Amino acid sequence: MAEDPTTFRWEDWTWDESVFEGTAAYYRQGRKPYSPKLAEALATHLSLDGQGRLLDVGCGPGIVALLFAHLFDRVVGLDPDPGMVAEAGRAAAEEGIGNTTWVQMRAEELPASLGSFRVISFGQSFHWMDRPRVASAVRDMLDPGGAVVQVDLWHTSPPGAQPKNGQHPSVPEDAIDELRRRWLGPHRRAGQGFRDTSPSGEDEVFQGAGFTPEQIVLVPDDRLITRSVDDVVAWVLSTSSTAPHLFGDRLDDFVQDLRFLLLATSPDGQFTIALSDNRLRIRRPI
Repeated sequence: MAEDPTTFRWEDWTWDESVFEGTAAYYRQGRKPYSPKLAEALATHLSLDGQGRLLDVGCGPGIVALLFAHLFDRVVGLDPDPGMVAEAGRAAAEEGIGNTTWVQMRAEELPASLGSFRVISFGQSFHWMDRPRVASAVRDMLDPGGAVVQVDLWHTSPPGAQPKNGQHPSVPEDAIDELRRRWLGPHRRAGQGFRDTSPSGEDEVFQGAGFTPEQIVLVPDDRLITRSVDDVVAWVLSTSSTAPHLFGDRLDDFVQDLRFLLLATSPDGQFTIALSDNRLRIRRPI
């Protein structure tokens, strides 16, 4: 069958509430961890002293918000997906972190009477939003001297590259993507629609909303970690393009195919993953 030449651009995609439906329970097991030095780097570069409030926009299951929670008096996590908000609350209780509040809401609804914040963070979520609208909204929600921070994983090697000195094979990302295509078609699903591209140029968007150029703080993370087949399955099911609901009543069949693929790559069911350096992209209002 010939490849469909159509490309579904991010500019033409319309958000709907099913984008991450069913993925929340898989995030903590499946997603790569952030550097253990990330919170210290944030505290150092923003001179944090345990005071003030943090707003984490598009908080997902609370990973970034909980990582930074000890640096603030209060933390508010905001996400439109009810499963994400529920999972964030569960994780906060499990970790004994009591200074958090979780709000189910789209970022486009800000400021929504949430008040002002010393720091507003985005952990790999900004590209899903109406970026100019959200950037303008959060600018007006900052305390004097406050900052907006994007937190991301900075990939320094091609996806799926074999880690040096790895004890096990790397995750077969190309083969997993081919499996996705066989099950869901050539285009990347995003809720009820398709989205084959993702935006860039975040700094231009923030500068257009009245922020200074970004300050980039690189937080190294050169660890090698071992992941099991279950961990890799969780990673796949945590992504929007292979969200559990997209498979309907055939989810178990897809997971069976995925496990077969993974065990064919690594018969002992173990994979070595090289973690990526992290970046803090700090922006302050003019």
